[in-house]
Amino acid sequence: MNPTSNRGTLQVMRAHYADILCQLAADKGVRPGDLLAAAGIRSSLLSHPENLITVDQFSALCREALERCGDNGLGLEFGLRLKFTTHGAMSQAAISCDTLEQSLQVLMKYLHIRFSYVTLNLSTEGDEAVITLDVLHDNHDLYRFNIEVFLASLVDVSTLLFGSRLLEGGRCLVDYPRPEGAALYPRLFGDAVRFSAGVNQLRFKKHFLDLPMLLANPVARRVAEAQCEEEMRQLQASTSVTEQVARLLESVRDGRLLGLEDVAAQLHVSARTLRRQLAAEGARFQSLQEGVRHRRALDLLRRNGQMSIDEIAEQLGYSDPSNFGRAFRKWEGISPSAWRSLHSEGPA
Repeated sequence: MNPTSNRGTLQVMRAHYADILCQLAADKGVRPGDLLAAAGIRSSLLSHPENLITVDQFSALCREALERCGDNGLGLEFGLRLKFTTHGAMSQAAISCDTLEQSLQVLMKYLHIRFSYVTLNLSTEGDEAVITLDVLHDNHDLYRFNIEVFLASLVDVSTLLFGSRLLEGGRCLVDYPRPEGAALYPRLFGDAVRFSAGVNQLRFKKHFLDLPMLLANPVARRVAEAQCEEEMRQLQASTSVTEQVARLLESVRDGRLLGLEDVAAQLHVSARTLRRQLAAEGARFQSLQEGVRHRRALDLLRRNGQMSIDEIAEQLGYSDPSNFGRAFRKWEGISPSAWRSLHSEGPA
């Protein structure tokens, strides 16, 4: 079974992100019309920020831009062009919060209305605040590009709002090797970049979460969040129930998988109605949940060499490790420990 076979994401995004990427490519001597034609995007769609393109179209555009520009730092450069005003109501809601922590919570809640294939998670470890980034789609050739886009954008916006304070004593961790021509990394992250770290994270001092937002405005925040909620409703109306459920299951990154009742509550239906809606689309909640659990199991086994099999089982929600072992053998045909021996990337 393919662990990603049951995953789905909202399949559309705002066309103006494509426009910004085309402008960047044009600055490097690449004709936007050629990029758009290769990606199957009508140029007229870029004329209004409310127009939508599919995630597949945007991915094709990114792929074409990377190839035609021949610039290994394109992801970081694109991220630097995504100013906080680019994201409309989502950014307005975040910038109007009282504190940095509230702002990050808003971004986590609404990020999927802008980028359905990316999740952010905020946690704390000791005296550090940790922002973890994850890419949900299967375009592995765009993996580093997507990570770089979002890391650069986050750092650029934080610098605009707070100067260099967040970077003082902070760190950037990425789970890919050091790329060739990584000249922009020191500019953005200083010397505190760790490659092949097994995770994609920005870490900074935990007490910075209490930093006040200079543009805090409760009225503006309520208005902007209302706009975000309306956009969510519109996107959900154009998306299958199966895709909505899969996105919600993927969106929680703290090791706990949502249950049927949890997902139904977030979709504002009863558990019975949700089962019926999924069945009408030929899907089962348990299968969607197991698909997410399978993928996370492979990630944990591959990237976290210091975690025991029992600890991984617990993080995946198995009260009995033997149940995890049986499920894993059903997925992969071998035990978790045997799979780890064959595929482990070793310690970060």
